[in-house]
Amino acid sequence: MQVKVLVDNIAGCPNAAANCAGSKCTPLRGEWGLSVYIEFEGRRYLLDTGASAHFAMNAATMGVDLSKVDAAILSHAHYDHANGMAEFFGINSTAPFYLRKGAGENCYHTHKILGPIAYHEYIGIRRGSLKRFADRIRFAEGDAQIAPNVYLIPHKSSITSAETREAIARAAHLSVKENGKYRYDSFEHEQSLVFDTPEGLFVMNSCSHGGADNIVKEIAATFPGKKIYAMLGGFHLFRCSDDTVRAFAMRLRDLDVQKIYTGHCTGNRAFDILKEVLGERAEQMFTGMVI
Repeated sequence: MQVKVLVDNIAGCPNAAANCAGSKCTPLRGEWGLSVYIEFEGRRYLLDTGASAHFAMNAATMGVDLSKVDAAILSHAHYDHANGMAEFFGINSTAPFYLRKGAGENCYHTHKILGPIAYHEYIGIRRGSLKRFADRIRFAEGDAQIAPNVYLIPHKSSITSAETREAIARAAHLSVKENGKYRYDSFEHEQSLVFDTPEGLFVMNSCSHGGADNIVKEIAATFPGKKIYAMLGGFHLFRCSDDTVRAFAMRLRDLDVQKIYTGHCTGNRAFDILKEVLGERAEQMFTGMVI
């Protein structure tokens, strides 16, 4: 299995071991977004498309041929993971693009102004994309297997209830619009991409809005008896207090996941705390990282 980070908040080099300063290499572009390329058991996968075409430019620089991707997956319906969809479809004419059935063009960030007054900023999939690319999009329901040893797993209400997810969304000011009204998001559009490897399960959830520790428990419940070896993604901790991050890190440590690759919406300060608690298990993601 090989994993390449095509775009993350942190820019990088095509040769992750090199330092671009003073050299002739072409730096890779970073942005507030995430896109990951995976090769596994003879097939190629793309998780998310970042916030722009940067992921595709970086892929070309890194020698990744996106036209050969066998399947693409959208982790959740936010712009910083979906805005490169058109670019991907322009490069790749065959790969299905998997969204969770709950995904729509209806995600917002709710800015509180004064009392009941709020401003709702659209942060979803580019409007019109679901109709424009309907022939390429596949909506996953329940626990979906998309290839041998490759799965798409939604939130499990027995582990992370809709009320819990909505409480998390309330704290993060994330909402969806339905029938002309706004409600706090329950992340029904979020899914985990899971690879069953010889080392154990490798879980990828790009923003982990429902809580990365909750997601680990959800995956464990879905695959009883399977060891969860690694987790990759943003943990949406960039606005959290140090105490909140530290408590989260301790919960994650107790779940005994061996490798944690995190970046994007985790935040620099939060990563420092994760590193302090988790030690060598935690690694900072960056554009150009190869796992």
